[in-house]
Amino acid sequence: MNHNGAPVEGKQRHVILDALRGFALLGICMANYPEFSLYSFLESAPKTLFPTAVIDTVAQWFLYIFIDGKFYTIFSLLFGIGFSIILENNRKRGANGTLIFYRRMFFLLLIGFAHLILIWSGDILMLYALVGMTLPLFLRCKDKTLLIWAFIFLAVPVVIDYICQFTGVYLSKRLVEWQWLLCDRFGITEENFAYWLADAKSYHDMHNFLLMGAVERMQEFVDGNRYFKVLGLFLIGFWLGRNRVFARLEEFRPLLKGISLWGLLVGLPLSAIYAWSAMKGKPFGFGTHSLFYFISVYLTSFGYISLFSLLYLKYKESRFWQIMAFPGRMALTNYIGQSVMGVLIFYGVGLGIGAQVGLIYGEMIALTVFIFEIAFSSGWLQFFRFGPLEWIWRCLTYLRIFSPI
Repeated sequence: MNHNGAPVEGKQRHVILDALRGFALLGICMANYPEFSLYSFLESAPKTLFPTAVIDTVAQWFLYIFIDGKFYTIFSLLFGIGFSIILENNRKRGANGTLIFYRRMFFLLLIGFAHLILIWSGDILMLYALVGMTLPLFLRCKDKTLLIWAFIFLAVPVVIDYICQFTGVYLSKRLVEWQWLLCDRFGITEENFAYWLADAKSYHDMHNFLLMGAVERMQEFVDGNRYFKVLGLFLIGFWLGRNRVFARLEEFRPLLKGISLWGLLVGLPLSAIYAWSAMKGKPFGFGTHSLFYFISVYLTSFGYISLFSLLYLKYKESRFWQIMAFPGRMALTNYIGQSVMGVLIFYGVGLGIGAQVGLIYGEMIALTVFIFEIAFSSGWLQFFRFGPLEWIWRCLTYLRIFSPI
């Protein structure tokens, strides 16, 4: 038996999956750059002083309705599909797909840890790796069982949030205490919190904030019950991959039409309610806010994926799909690259314009960064088979050096 296996070759790739990854990267960039620009850290008063204050409010509504939660949902589903592809690809070669997958997750964990500690506190890769390690437990589940478990994991956060709301128990209390202990140690206060990274003139100062931010990130995962959500989405993605839905889109056209129609007709109005709750400070409590998230984000996300797939079927020869697939084929490199560019643009170790521009300018920068990633990925893939980080990850996963060209 070949225990090392091999990655998916270019000729085996499905353009729709790479294009969806590119689409997800665009939304993730738009969702993350309000934090990179430090706009999300500012209090209400400084935000009103920006010349773009009015349009920033409109942009905030837009982000909550059309972006927030939707694209990380798509990214997570694609991760689950990738898991099924790894297993199938290596099973055909007679390799141990589960062992390869665990190695892949281990090295993703290391990459995510480095990203979290050294570059940006908003990393998602560590969580993906840790949650991903539980997926082999579901290998023998039938399709129906997979989907039942997925629904349970997606719904559990709503139940937890209502319990916490009514009992007054806050699961992240200890993490908040640790966060502020680190703040006291480094001299980070409520007054300089929003400006620390923009004012930091040395990497040492930036790194101190990142260490504190890593604890805050753990708090966000606990408060958002993110591990349950990610696992539920992974399982749906695994079901999609196992049934090769991405390779049989024409067969699923009627289902895709129904999901896109009802997902968007129902999901987007509900997303407006979710946006109102977020903008008004969750007036009905975080349990109800969590319910708004549950019924709006997933419907809208599935609607996006279905509509995207239908457009692909109708305009398959369009150059658009290849353009979106370029960054999608280098998703890991581009995800980390978005962080590196965010640091260089907004933090004091770079241009230091963080906390000085309104939300709309931050989003314009995000779009520019994504356009740059399309151009960079297109150029890179003219000469190389994998993105730089993808190549390193594959070599570590399969324990051998692959030709990069």
